Amino acid sequence: MWQRWPHAAALVMASLTLLVHRQRRGVLLMLAALAVLLSGAAGVFHAGVEYGLWESPLACTAVTIGTSGDFLADLAAAPVVRCDAAAWTLFGISLAGYNAIFSILIGGLSLWWLKRRA
Repeated sequence: MWQRWPHAAALVMASLTLLVHRQRRGVLLMLAALAVLLSGAAGVFHAGVEYGLWESPLACTAVTIGTSGDFLADLAAAPVVRCDAAAWTLFGISLAGYNAIFSILIGGLSLWWLKRRA
């Protein structure tokens, strides 16, 4: 979940560039690029937890409780969603890994492009 918040912040900052004067757009775009890089850093951390490189300081399980009215039965039947195991991979890379790769690439290229334009 933590990987999504910086993307939302980047979207808001990039959208605000449509409303501000041209001279101030660079600052907002730079902050948006940094937010995307922050999401990449969160992706690196989460991928490291999934691949067993380090442990997460957070509790790594969550359950969804059903609506049958029997709390204990719903709890026992609920699927366990773990953050220390990849739910899906492609070519051995998890979604957190892909987020890390693409966010760092996009954020880095954005900062390079902004510097080149300045």
